[in-house]
Amino acid sequence: MIRINLLPQPRPKARRAASAPAGAGFQNIALLVGFLAGVGTLVGLYVYTDGKLTEAKAEVQRLQTRKAELEKFKLEVEGFQRQKEMLAQRIAVIEDLKRNRVGGQELLDAVANTVVRTETLWLTHMDRKGNTLTFEGTAASLTAVANFITQLRRSGYFDRVEIKESRQDDKNKEVQTFLFTLSADFSLPGSQQQAPAASTPPAAKKS
Repeated sequence: MIRINLLPQPRPKARRAASAPAGAGFQNIALLVGFLAGVGTLVGLYVYTDGKLTEAKAEVQRLQTRKAELEKFKLEVEGFQRQKEMLAQRIAVIEDLKRNRVGGQELLDAVANTVVRTETLWLTHMDRKGNTLTFEGTAASLTAVANFITQLRRSGYFDRVEIKESRQDDKNKEVQTFLFTLSADFSLPGSQQQAPAASTPPAAKKS
């Protein structure tokens, strides 16, 4: 007797297994896309970093060039400064020579006339630094020293006359003498009168 089974039969298991490779392929594609995205990110980061590195190298090169220019400029400035100092020294020497030369004859004449007018007084040394004079000498009395100072002031060639030292000479026992040192500023009468002439009225001069 032949039996016919009309009930639906379950699908074979082999057909269900066919869906498994599709899921695995999707995961592989996702991994590949992620990998490519990571590689792209790394490449982009590398390109960006390389660009920044190139810019940094260019900036370093520019700064080094600027530093070399500044060092050269610094050397030039130092050279100019040394030249300036040398010129200033030369000018100072020239000015000092001019000051010592101008009025030399007038100075000698003024000192000689002043000493002649002062009795019992002798000059033993005179030193000049610019317009400042230092006198050293001997006198028979302190009154002679005071008269010498008065004559210097009245001559019109000397100003700021100050006594530095006055003492009795202990080495000379036979005759009483005094050693003195005094200082004064020397200037020509014309240069002394130029400044006050404009500010001092004639009436004040007469008085």
